[in-house]
Amino acid sequence: MTKLRINAIPDSRSVKLTIELPAEIHRDLLLYVELVSGTAGEPADAVTDAARLVPLMVGRFMETDRAFQKQRHSRVARVKSAGSGPGNVP
Repeated sequence: MTKLRINAIPDSRSVKLTIELPAEIHRDLLLYVELVSGTAGEPADAVTDAARLVPLMVGRFMETDRAFQKQRHSRVARVKSAGSGPGNVP
C-alpha cells in the first residue's frame, strides 16, 4: 500500500475559488484522488473528490513551507502586540 501525505478527504465548508489547471496537473490530480479514495476504501467521485482534495494539498503545502510559516508567525505576533497596548483594552 502506498503511503500518501493525505490519506482521506474530510467534508468541510469553504470559500469557492475557480482556477484553471494544465491538463497534466489535472490528470495527476485525478490519479491522486483515485489513490486516496482507494486507500480510504471509499468509492471515488473523481471531480467532487478533486475539488475537496485541492484545499488539503494547498494547506499542506503552506503548512510545510518554512519561509511562509516564519512570515506568518511574525505577522501574527505583530498584530497581537499592536492590539495589546494600554489604549486598546476593552
